[in-house]
Amino acid sequence: MHDASAKLGTIGLNSIEKYLFLVIVLIHKGIHSLVFFRIKGRKESDNLKEETEIICGLYPRVSTEDQSRFGHSLDEQEDRLRKLCEFKGYKIYKVYREEGVSAKNTNRPKFKEMIQDMKDGKINKIIVYKLDRLTRSIKDLETICTLLEDYHCDLESVAEEINTGNANGKFFIRMLTILAQLEIERTSERTKFGLVGAAKKGHISGKPALGYTKKGKSKKLVIDDLESEVVKRIFNMYLEGSSVCYICEKFNEENVLNRHWATTTVDKILSNKIYIGNIEHGKRDKKNAQIFENVVPTIIDKTTFECVQKRKEKNLKNFKRKRTYIFMQKILCPKCHKIMGGESSTSGTGDKHIYYKCNCCKKRISEKRIEKELLKFLNDMLDFFLIVDNSFKPSMCRDIEQEITKYEKMKDELNDKVARIKKNLWMAKLQPKFLKKNSII
Repeated sequence: MHDASAKLGTIGLNSIEKYLFLVIVLIHKGIHSLVFFRIKGRKESDNLKEETEIICGLYPRVSTEDQSRFGHSLDEQEDRLRKLCEFKGYKIYKVYREEGVSAKNTNRPKFKEMIQDMKDGKINKIIVYKLDRLTRSIKDLETICTLLEDYHCDLESVAEEINTGNANGKFFIRMLTILAQLEIERTSERTKFGLVGAAKKGHISGKPALGYTKKGKSKKLVIDDLESEVVKRIFNMYLEGSSVCYICEKFNEENVLNRHWATTTVDKILSNKIYIGNIEHGKRDKKNAQIFENVVPTIIDKTTFECVQKRKEKNLKNFKRKRTYIFMQKILCPKCHKIMGGESSTSGTGDKHIYYKCNCCKKRISEKRIEKELLKFLNDMLDFFLIVDNSFKPSMCRDIEQEITKYEKMKDELNDKVARIKKNLWMAKLQPKFLKKNSII
């Protein structure tokens, strides 16, 4: 215990981490009576358990980052796992090789297959090279441990000497995961803090925006004279009334900077706050996004930039199609069955042509062809109804005439009955004594 405490100073842990580390070491070495707390409960001896055959599932995993950083290849992991099984006499059921998949969650093909085999009773022990090969999340670890207990399956690690077949092993695995989670969260905080600090100083990682460049190994941005003139031209053309599409066409015709200009590229340039000296950190998270002002040299003045933003907003509200697509949102691609969008072009003779194009299959259909097919369908439908009308009209007319005759006959009979009733009532008034004499009441 004294040796373990003496080594903590060289590791660089704080008081809480030292305490946790001491507890882990003491528990791992089998010392059960601690000064800080006492664990009460029934001690289960491994000798009392029934000796059953141990059938293992080996789970080696690497992600691209891990493999390049630490060199823990799948073959090396599998070799060590097999040697452990050979030494302890375990039977290997299957090797679940997970290649190029992160352990941030449990959505992994081979991991799911292994868990399903465990549920089916095909394996009763899972062996990994290190615990982080299985998971890096405390939440996922608790779920995995619960599954292992429910299906009477143990977990064993080669590097950390973890075995969940006993209480100490279960405690040790949870403590290791807590420390790993703490380190991950601290690393994330340090990374975010470093990025914010770099942004405040004007240090930009990655490729600089158009109009800027980096000198040597410095991360600070400096203005590129040639590209900055192109950026100024884009802003000026847009303010003068040119659309984004026109700017792209013009630049592609002139082969500006020897590159292809897309509408998305120009639109991003017009919206990028870096050209007025500001860096926007955390753009994806709009609620927590931070803007650091005046940290890089400016190419566009703020007045011009604000005028461009107002014009963009106005153009967005007033956007209208120049063409009328009568079949918009109604034509499906014959290949992939997705809705086709509209596009138009003008031929050399000045004739305008409208098409419907599938963005996935790149298939294009002329609107004139659609109209032709639709008219043909409508003509066929009209011919069908004319045939039906001419064929069934005589029989339908005969049936109608018969029904009319039938109802006229019924009408005449009813009129006769009404006349007889009226006549009988009139006769009854003239002969009241006769009615009284022959009355039923």
